Amino acid sequence: MKIAQDTVVQFNYVLKDADGNILEETDTDQPLLYLQGHNNMLEGVEKALAGHAKGDSVTVTLAPEQAYGKVREDAVIKVPVKHLQGAKKWRPGMVATVNTEKGQHQVTIVKMGRFMASVDTNHPFAGKTLTFDMQVVDVRQATANEVSHRHAHGAGGHQH
Repeated sequence: MKIAQDTVVQFNYVLKDADGNILEETDTDQPLLYLQGHNNMLEGVEKALAGHAKGDSVTVTLAPEQAYGKVREDAVIKVPVKHLQGAKKWRPGMVATVNTEKGQHQVTIVKMGRFMASVDTNHPFAGKTLTFDMQVVDVRQATANEVSHRHAHGAGGHQH
């Protein structure tokens, strides 16, 4: 089966910056799972994977505008320390998760105070040209339930 609209795609990846440094990668025993065509993945990654099948290797390089955007200079805001998730003790440079009205969002700690923290709301990979080296592990037709919920269910996807 080929990757197309309303298919569930399972893949492993290695993400590299423009200098070839590895920024992140999947555990090969726990591939990423997403529903194709429902904005659950970077558009450039979805386009690169479209038409491929189980076992295919795919590489795509995305400019910042195609990935996590350019760095916004006005993206530093103050948030209460109690809203930072991911560690017990925070230091500048660490990445935290904050719940917002649009879901969870990663932020980078700029300055810590006793009750408030200055955080950079740019994605940690904003401003970077990124290369995804991907290996398609599996492709299957999405269930009607997955299509109506607009995301994949099961291991590596959304759980209900």
